[in-house]
Amino acid sequence: MSPRNKPAQALQMQSMARRPLLELALFGAIGLALPQAAPAAGPQAISVWKTPTCGCCKEWVAHLDINGFKAAVNDVEDTAPIRQKLGLPEKYGACHTALLGSYVIEGHVPARELRRLLREKPKAVGLAVLGMPAGSPGMEMGDRRDAYDVLLVLADGSARVYQSYPAKLPVKSFNS
Repeated sequence: MSPRNKPAQALQMQSMARRPLLELALFGAIGLALPQAAPAAGPQAISVWKTPTCGCCKEWVAHLDINGFKAAVNDVEDTAPIRQKLGLPEKYGACHTALLGSYVIEGHVPARELRRLLREKPKAVGLAVLGMPAGSPGMEMGDRRDAYDVLLVLADGSARVYQSYPAKLPVKSFNS
């Protein structure tokens, strides 16, 4: 290499050394100009109507709270007028009624299905669990769980199974 080329080579090396710094500055400026992701949302609000003396309803609300929902509880003497006002047919009535966004939630629906409902956003009135099945949220009985279905209630008053939960019998141990 001739001595004449050394200054050009030195300039090229300096330029290459500055390039990562320029790229970093450029990408940083682009990052500032792009919309930022929204901060993580807090608990999902849900309004619950229940009778003041129902213990299983209180347990269902506790299930919601530990699963990322923030329940506003309304104690009423009768939940039937609430269901009627919200458009849920009486045949799906249970011991408590809730409103999650625009969806009516009736009975012991697991939080898992509430999150799925919010994610999938089906065209429906809401979800219902008929009766008070043992082992459903709020109706825990040790290891026992009766089989039950979470129903997707449609606008025409019909319903289809949204999720089935199989029966689970307690495990017995035999000591000899």
